[in-house]
Amino acid sequence: MKTEKIQFNEIVEKIYKLPLEIKQELKNLLENNIADERRAEIAKNVKLAQVEEKDAKLEYSSDMDKLKQMM
Repeated sequence: MKTEKIQFNEIVEKIYKLPLEIKQELKNLLENNIADERRAEIAKNVKLAQVEEKDAKLEYSSDMDKLKQMM
């Protein structure tokens, strides 16, 4: 854990020393990467929910107390 923190801090320090244009490009790359990962995670969850729906493993309710218990 400590080694990871040192490496992270070193990376951050190096990024801070970069020119503004490169930092902006890095920011855009990271934002796109994060969005891509999030979309993949959502797609995976949709597929899992579709399988559970097909297998009748999903439970529905409009009762708020029951919904809280289901969480």
